[in-house]
Amino acid sequence: MKWEIAKQFDFCYGHRVWSQTLNVEFSMDSCLACRHLHGHQGRLIVYLESDKLENGMVTDFHHLNWFKVFLDKTLDHKFIIDINDPLFATLLPDFADKQNLIDFEDGFQRPNLDVLRDKPEHLIEMYEGYIIVDFVPTSENISTWLMRIVAEKMKKINVDVSRIEFFETPKSRSIVYNPS
Repeated sequence: MKWEIAKQFDFCYGHRVWSQTLNVEFSMDSCLACRHLHGHQGRLIVYLESDKLENGMVTDFHHLNWFKVFLDKTLDHKFIIDINDPLFATLLPDFADKQNLIDFEDGFQRPNLDVLRDKPEHLIEMYEGYIIVDFVPTSENISTWLMRIVAEKMKKINVDVSRIEFFETPKSRSIVYNPS
């Protein structure tokens, strides 16, 4: 037998899919709306699986509380930008040289706000809202990134992540399956 449990998370975020192209025959227009700066009310469902139960459970749902904290502190009301986005220097002019970025072990960077001591507060607040990644922030790439983070952490308690569903909108989602 195999058991699977799931927990849902919601967060607001912004992004820009600078690499977007469309086939007009299928899209019915040529509007590249995802190239614009825009935001979403994202929904993420994490699926955990096991072929044996510990204390009658795959694991306790509380064992995903750390992930809720991660999403709230890292992604909620933040703008995810690819460091290779052609607008990077325009949107983050004080970091156009891609220096003074702080690396985080979960595969993202943030501007080092300490170098902005003499800048106005509203500019510092703007930079606080950026999460810098090294991929185009499509729903597929975001869900893959989050899969790596969750799967790595859950390994520590011998729990497998089977898949992640990421709803960019209520009607559009991507699913990434863990190959392990």
